[in-house]
Amino acid sequence: MQRRCQVHRDLWREREGSEIGQGTHPWWPAGTARAAPGSPGSSMWSVCWLPVLTQLLLLRFLVAQPVSPIRVFVVPHSHMDVGWIYTVQESLRAYAANVYTTVVEQLMLQKQRRFIAVEQEYFRLWWDGIASYRQKRQVRHLLATRRLEFVIGGQVMHDETVAHFDDQILQLTEGHGFLYETFGIRPRFSWQIDSFGASATTPTLFALAGFHAHVISRIDYALKDTMQNSQGLQFVWRGSPTLSAQQEIFTHVLDQYNYCSEGFNWDGTAVFPNSPPDRVFHPKSVPITWNNINYYVSLLVDNVKERATWFRTPHLLWPWGCDKQFFNASLQFSNMDPLLDFINSNSSKLGISVEYATLADYFEAVQAHNASWRVHTHGDFLPYSSDPFQAWTGFYASRSGLKALARRASALLYAGESMFTRYMWPAPHQHLDPAWALKQLQRLRWAVSEVQHHDAITGTQSPKVRDMHEENLSSGMQGVQELMASIVRDRTPAHSDQEPVGHSAVVYNPLAWTVTTIVTLTVGFSRVSVTDESGQQVAAQIQESKKTQSAYDLHVLTTIPGLSYRYYSIRSTEGTQEETNQLGASLARTSNFGRKKKTPARPRDRHLIHVENDCYTVFLDRDTNLLHSIWERGSNRTVQVTQEFMEYHANADLKYGFVSDNFVFMPIDSAKSPWNSVGMQIVAGKLMTEIRQYFYRKVGDRNHTYAIYSRLAHVPLAQGAELLCRRIEQEYRVGPLELNREAILRTSTSLHNKQVLHSDNNGYQMQRRVFQKYSSNGIARNYYPMAQSAFIEDGRSRLVLLSKQAHGVSSQENGQVEVMLHRRLWNNFDWALDYDLTLNDTSTVYPVLWLLLGPQSLTTRLRQRCGLALQRAPVVLLRELNESAQIFPGSQRQQEAVTLPPSLHLQILSIPGWNYSSNHTEHLQDLQKRPVGSAHGPCHCGHQGPQLMEAIFSTCFLLPGDKEAIEGRPRLTFAVSCCGSTTCMRKAKTRSYLSQ
Repeated sequence: MQRRCQVHRDLWREREGSEIGQGTHPWWPAGTARAAPGSPGSSMWSVCWLPVLTQLLLLRFLVAQPVSPIRVFVVPHSHMDVGWIYTVQESLRAYAANVYTTVVEQLMLQKQRRFIAVEQEYFRLWWDGIASYRQKRQVRHLLATRRLEFVIGGQVMHDETVAHFDDQILQLTEGHGFLYETFGIRPRFSWQIDSFGASATTPTLFALAGFHAHVISRIDYALKDTMQNSQGLQFVWRGSPTLSAQQEIFTHVLDQYNYCSEGFNWDGTAVFPNSPPDRVFHPKSVPITWNNINYYVSLLVDNVKERATWFRTPHLLWPWGCDKQFFNASLQFSNMDPLLDFINSNSSKLGISVEYATLADYFEAVQAHNASWRVHTHGDFLPYSSDPFQAWTGFYASRSGLKALARRASALLYAGESMFTRYMWPAPHQHLDPAWALKQLQRLRWAVSEVQHHDAITGTQSPKVRDMHEENLSSGMQGVQELMASIVRDRTPAHSDQEPVGHSAVVYNPLAWTVTTIVTLTVGFSRVSVTDESGQQVAAQIQESKKTQSAYDLHVLTTIPGLSYRYYSIRSTEGTQEETNQLGASLARTSNFGRKKKTPARPRDRHLIHVENDCYTVFLDRDTNLLHSIWERGSNRTVQVTQEFMEYHANADLKYGFVSDNFVFMPIDSAKSPWNSVGMQIVAGKLMTEIRQYFYRKVGDRNHTYAIYSRLAHVPLAQGAELLCRRIEQEYRVGPLELNREAILRTSTSLHNKQVLHSDNNGYQMQRRVFQKYSSNGIARNYYPMAQSAFIEDGRSRLVLLSKQAHGVSSQENGQVEVMLHRRLWNNFDWALDYDLTLNDTSTVYPVLWLLLGPQSLTTRLRQRCGLALQRAPVVLLRELNESAQIFPGSQRQQEAVTLPPSLHLQILSIPGWNYSSNHTEHLQDLQKRPVGSAHGPCHCGHQGPQLMEAIFSTCFLLPGDKEAIEGRPRLTFAVSCCGSTTCMRKAKTRSYLSQ
């Protein structure tokens, strides 16, 4: 999408070099390039006042003698955000449906015309609900004749910074599954032109998906300048240090003009909420006539010759289109056709030739040039800055609540997929309707895929689009919860006319390992008995709820085998464990510590208290109620660790300088402390101890703005609970914030990390981040995305942060790591006000981090498994329990547990429900037999409708036994198989999520 411009951005252009890689490499057809977004500061050329100058400019070109002709590939496209300012349905009505309707019509009129289609969401909605039989037949013909090309092919153009790679795979699978089912094709080129920075995960995934080339755009402005000047915009990208050359991809960075062709858009501006009845739009550019064609010729030729100097071959990719373009394709092509004809008739004099093209046309020409290319190693292109004062690092934490909901929905979908697959195979049970069940999963797949869009999970959308995503996610989650509940219970509802006497809980472990953990439930009674499916008492702890008055938090220790569930009965009792001498819910005791005012730090004897388990001793300072230090048993080392909330202040008035917004982080100064006193409680029990710290803005405030809830589990290492013992679980309360505040948690330690931070790329691999000394905006430009984990370290110890959702992270000082948790902003920029993009987020959020502290060898071994334990935590299905209801229905149907080796993770276990043959040849034959306009047809298994007995699974190695393990990088190797089918879906080990 095109973004707002900031005044005078070019005054601060900086030249900052960067190494692209070492050595050269021939382009193998295993990777491709991606294109970049429109320039926020670009403006439309006016043609009304240049009738004389155009003639002179054309004459200049006619007498020029080019050294070698430039072959220009004009690639028509429309950038259609799946929700940004307008909802999906609003955009579909206003312009998106018309893009496909009019483009198909115009491509059929002239054989030389081309078009690339990108995201699948709008196309699927058009195909399923709007397109006629004739239009569907025409689409198939255009695909067969290579005049229409699908690129990326995912449900959306996904975000590359805060989206998890599991969800990136999901959205790509959703789009590719539809394309293969409907047309028998797979995209081979990417067009990742508008994500805000380029992650090294994306080229790896696209290479694994069989893409031939990768097109990107939004990288740091200074780096792009350097690459342009050195003809380095094209290279071979090896995104994974472990896979290296095995999975590399040819990459193309769009130049400074990005994906928009300003001055060449004639179909006008889309009108919301609906297209005008008379179908008349105001054009952006003056239509081409014989009186002004020379101007357009000079404009295009000038632009081409400037851009051609930035590339090594005489082939130029020239994106034609922009946001919401081609909804009136007849105006677009009817103006561009004569322009291209005129240039080609004077090609030898102008020194260029032009042609409509797809990405396949362009990259085939580049490949035929037989050039050798530089190799870029696994480093990413983050963070993204469009100029010195526009660091796009604020969105790492924008709309924290939506980021959390999206990750919860993803986790529930992961659990629901595996539970349903195991329920259906080897033979489905009778009481559940498989078609209904699959529909629930498909709804949530759609919603989770949709929210991976680069203006969705990033939090950069308008409030009504945020509401759309939240509604879709919540509705999809409700359906999957109902599905999972149906699987683990009988058809007879567990209710009666009697009053409920408690709750029954089913706890499902979606990981393929045995998990020992503590699950937390909220109940309304303080005396509790917890029993399992065999009637045995279960270790549990009850305490006053930290969030809800007159309620209690019930913590239950559970050990669950892989892909299995446990049943628990929770009943109100007359006594506690201490009174009955039975193993049941023990009552935790709460110690209150008075509020302590914030005082300047000064050396003195500290009054420390401690909380310990078998792995850590946490020391707290009674004089401040703040964390003081942590002793780690394995290394026998005490590390100074303090934590506090801080706030960056943002400018609200453009008259006084740059502003922070949904996208950009632009603090006025260094972070300030927003609190003046801290209260503390320690809730100690036999199962766990919780430290509650409350931060108050003013000493006399009744309500706190910030809180830290830290938990240490009291479980022995010998009982298989190492992951539980070795983590310090923290949950935070943040908000509501004051206006124009950006809240961080700053953790200061005695580790000498020298401002070197490691943060993850989309939960896949770690990147080393060295603090850069910028002449301006250094705070914001040293922020990085943390999709799942980050760490700082010195020679002896490492402090790991594991996150349940995405945040921004930075190491601004030696020994420090700060995490941006929440933002609330408003400014008077007209563009933001017009589209309601001011991020006035008044919510209270509850982010979760887990801390690991210890030697590098220990934390490397635990980091990824702990991260998965956080991301894929057990799912609790809770319902009321009555005396006459069956307590543990359906337990006899549970299958044998699945236990993989500790180094192997089950990436996905799912029944996609695609309606096509596993044999590629058979599927193509089926497509030829089915009616042309039909979306579905016969499948090889002899029945109509989706295939419910074919499943996919894939695994990835977490801990390779080589040098990469020391650096904490996973070796991602996929394996694929079929359950219930004699035909394997795909033989290649790297095609984990595409079936053929």
